[in-house]
Amino acid sequence: MLDEDYELMEDAPSADGGDGELYEHLRIEVDRGQVPLRIDKFLTEHTQHSSRNRIQQAADAGFLFVNGSPVKSNYKVRPGDVVTLMLDRPHFDTTIVPEELPLDVRYEDDDLMVIYKPAGMVVHPGCGNFHGTLVHAIAWHLRNLPTYDPNDPQVGLVHRIDKDTSGLLVVAKTPEAKSNLGKQFFHHETNRSYVALVWGNFVDDEGRIEGNIGRDPKDRLRMAVFPPDSETGKPAVTHWRVLERYGYTTLVECRLETGRTHQIRAHMKHLGHPLFADERYGGTEILRGERTAAYKAFIQNCFKLCPRQVLHAQTLGFRHPTTGKQMDFSSPLPEDMTAVVEKWRRRLKGNSNKS
Repeated sequence: MLDEDYELMEDAPSADGGDGELYEHLRIEVDRGQVPLRIDKFLTEHTQHSSRNRIQQAADAGFLFVNGSPVKSNYKVRPGDVVTLMLDRPHFDTTIVPEELPLDVRYEDDDLMVIYKPAGMVVHPGCGNFHGTLVHAIAWHLRNLPTYDPNDPQVGLVHRIDKDTSGLLVVAKTPEAKSNLGKQFFHHETNRSYVALVWGNFVDDEGRIEGNIGRDPKDRLRMAVFPPDSETGKPAVTHWRVLERYGYTTLVECRLETGRTHQIRAHMKHLGHPLFADERYGGTEILRGERTAAYKAFIQNCFKLCPRQVLHAQTLGFRHPTTGKQMDFSSPLPEDMTAVVEKWRRRLKGNSNKS
């Protein structure tokens, strides 16, 4: 399979980085009875945890080879072809070994756990983050459970959130629980809401944005929004509503129908309202407000209070995989987000008192 660390995200190396040497991460010899088939589709069918989009990214970066020569994603494999994935770094063993790390468990039973992930903690090991991740902490917490293997994809985290996003996640302890919960996520039967501080003031009080999420062709570390009828990216729908208005920024609730990579961050950017302090999507620029030195200092102080995208996975709801009972969980805003929100509230109140 394609390595989990081949995730073209924040910490992935550039295609032309390193010392120029390439290292083999995957080798497949095509069966004699194979009919001609696009290599991206072939690898999607013959690997795990590897989307077609990710395979196409590998081909575009020059990492995909057939019989020793680089090929594009539309190359059609034939019987006897030797397909290899060559990356610009040595293969790293991503076997999960339990590590004694803090883990904030909000609920636990024989089937699942609901946990809180703080901002700054990586969920899965990847390039540059092979230790100290959330899955290492989960493995330690469940180290005495004989039926839980942290390296078995049939158990474990059912979904994920970005490194610098805080909030709630659900962990399945059994294959049955993960299959059941996975289907709920796939069929949009879960309830997930996020709270975000974004730049700008919305005209409306609520809205819905539908647009495919795919890799930004101009910046491979970001996601971009494409038309819903486009063949680029994956369908994504976000519902938003205004919670509080601060003039130059707005506190919003976002409810997800889908769970794409960077979905809220990309959708809000597409609407013209990047998340406050989100460096990847332009949120660390002063996008709204005044030109005074006092206002610039105010914004910089806000960035210091919460030096990450102001985004929190606040609620999580699903049906219990065994009992069928509705389970709903909520987590208050973390201290860094609360500090920034309170600072904007005080500023708004101060300006109101002056009028």
